[in-house]
Amino acid sequence: MKIVSYTTYVVGTPWRNLTYVVLETEDGRRGVGEARVLGKTHTVLEFLRDTRRHFIGHDVFDIEALYRRFTLFDFGSAGEVVMTGLAMVEMACWDIIGKAANLPVYQLIGGKVHDKIPAYANGWYTCERKPEEFARAAKVVVDRGYLGLKFDPFGNGDLELTRAEYRKSIDLIEAVHSVTGEGVQIFVEMHGRFAPHQAVEIAKEIEKFHPGWIEEPCRPEDTGALRYVMDHTSIPIATGERLYHAQQYRDLLSNRLAHIIQPDLNQCGGLLETKKICSTAETYSIMAAPHNVGGVITTVATLHLMVGLRNAKILEHFNDFVDSEIKQAASPYPEVVDGYFCVPGGPGWGVELNYDFLESSRPEYDDGIIRDPGLNMFEKAEWNKRSQGERP
Repeated sequence: MKIVSYTTYVVGTPWRNLTYVVLETEDGRRGVGEARVLGKTHTVLEFLRDTRRHFIGHDVFDIEALYRRFTLFDFGSAGEVVMTGLAMVEMACWDIIGKAANLPVYQLIGGKVHDKIPAYANGWYTCERKPEEFARAAKVVVDRGYLGLKFDPFGNGDLELTRAEYRKSIDLIEAVHSVTGEGVQIFVEMHGRFAPHQAVEIAKEIEKFHPGWIEEPCRPEDTGALRYVMDHTSIPIATGERLYHAQQYRDLLSNRLAHIIQPDLNQCGGLLETKKICSTAETYSIMAAPHNVGGVITTVATLHLMVGLRNAKILEHFNDFVDSEIKQAASPYPEVVDGYFCVPGGPGWGVELNYDFLESSRPEYDDGIIRDPGLNMFEKAEWNKRSQGERP
């Protein structure tokens, strides 16, 4: 079943673009992949134009060959752009394969071991960096039944915080914990901000709140710093959203430098490669909580992955709290109910794109280049507001 054409769409929001690729096969079947890549939307689209020889005319079932063509055949070392382009195409192939088989994708990659997947909220704290405001926003998440929530309280911190910013950040964490109690886990996002001594100081201060993890305490490529933090706190360490292929996870796993890994399916080469990484992590008794800043397709595709992972922990979700209109991009949307996602149904991903919405939600351009708004979280102290109410 050969791929004969592809079409791309970009949906703009105040802080992220979501890019969709739709593949069509010679028998008229269509499948969709999705990606969110900061600052490189135009680059990824051009990359797909450059590399269409890797998928146009090729059989949709040959997933392993697809990976080989995008990586080995182009000889250079694959990075974020390559693995994102590959992921979109690979995801769309799985959608077509599922539709051809008239089965949900998870049944084609080992079936399910979970009947539902716990959810945690992100993007909920688009408010002033004040304890009472963070507490109020966190209460909304708790009242919606979420089992966890994640947030970065550290402003534009980089390596070290001033003492005033340190105290302010700790106060924000304490305020959130005061309304979540012991029934809802808090996950503290550090975005790779800190030198290891600063990460440890923060960790020791918040151990009393029993967070579910601290995430990316140090620069993601600095494994020595990660080891130092792990050796000096009892809080679990999560990392991996900025590691893009299996080789980058090798030392992290073999040296046991994390308790939870967070590969992003739409930047990690797609479904099969992410499954391999997560299953390898299981052999080290490390859990998987995939990173998910995506829309409908990434969320539902990650659910197809997670229901079959024996080491699945919990899935991130933004779209109840920021850019909720993005739910209109495809249907049915995988809603969080009583703190859980249900197992997806229907052939392929089990959702269908809303092309009218995609056409009406295009991003803005500067000099012919798609504008990527981003967050500028190392410059803007209030990046957490995500410019809600504004288009890019």
